[in-house]
This record gives sequence, C-alpha cells and structure tokens, in this order.
Amino acid sequence: MRVLGIDPGLNITGYGVLEDNHGDPKVIEAGVVRTTANDALCDRLHVISLELESIIKQFNPDVVAIEDLYSHYGHPKTAIIMGHARGIVFLKAAEAGIKIIPYASTRIKNSLTGNGRASKKQMQRMICSTLGLQAVPEPPDAADALAVALCHCRAVAHNEMVAR
Repeated sequence: MRVLGIDPGLNITGYGVLEDNHGDPKVIEAGVVRTTANDALCDRLHVISLELESIIKQFNPDVVAIEDLYSHYGHPKTAIIMGHARGIVFLKAAEAGIKIIPYASTRIKNSLTGNGRASKKQMQRMICSTLGLQAVPEPPDAADALAVALCHCRAVAHNEMVAR
C-alpha cells in the first residue's frame, strides 16, 4: 500500500509518501510545496494544486491521509486559511479517484508516541526511530506529513479504519 500523507498549509504544505508492505513502512519521498506570501490567494492555491497533481501522478498513492482541520477558538482565521489548502488536497484526490482519510492531530500523535499531546520534538524522534531515518526531515512540515502517513499505516495494520 502506498500512502500520501499531507500536512496542509497555505504557506507550506508538507507531503510524505510511504510504501507499507505488511506493517513495514518505508519512506519513498518527503518534501514541501511552498507558496509566496505576497501572491494572491488564488495564485497560491493554484501552485498547491499543480504541485499536488504532479506529486499524485509521480507517486500514484493508494490513499491520501490528511491532518484534520483544527482551530483554537482564539485563532479562527488559521482554520479558514488551512481549509483553503485542505480543499485543494480533497479536490486533487477526488480528481485522481483516490480515497482520502482525515486524522485528528491528537490521533496522529497518539499513534506515534502513545500521547495525544506529544511535543513536536517527541514526534520527530519517533518518526526517525520508526522509519529508520538518520535525521529529521526538513522542514518540519515534511516530517509532519510523514507522521500523518504513518498514522494511517498503523490504523490499517490494526484494523482501525473508520468508514468516512
């Protein structure tokens, strides 16, 4: 099974591709799509769209795992901005006929560390340890995307899939 994990953002969208053969996930690629903050929103979304389409064509994932939308009540604009990028991910997955599975950030953290409130450092150490990496993928958005993909691999391995 090939999983494309996505950590959506308007400035930086992280992606990570894992190949999981019977519970032994291997990193195929991890990286980011960057947009320019001074560009118009429509242009930034277009960049994300084109890059994501290219990533999907290149890696041909079986499923896309994405971090669920979350917003702190004090920062609702963050959720709205992130929602724009998530919408592009959902659109590109649908156009490619690929199932998309969202995961809450607490579930992703719990899946890797056993603690739904784990720190970014704890997550990065577990990503390196679990995937046998010598260094944390940079920037952190790429590591976060690998965490989303790894969460999906573990959910499948433990038959925790929820119909969505």
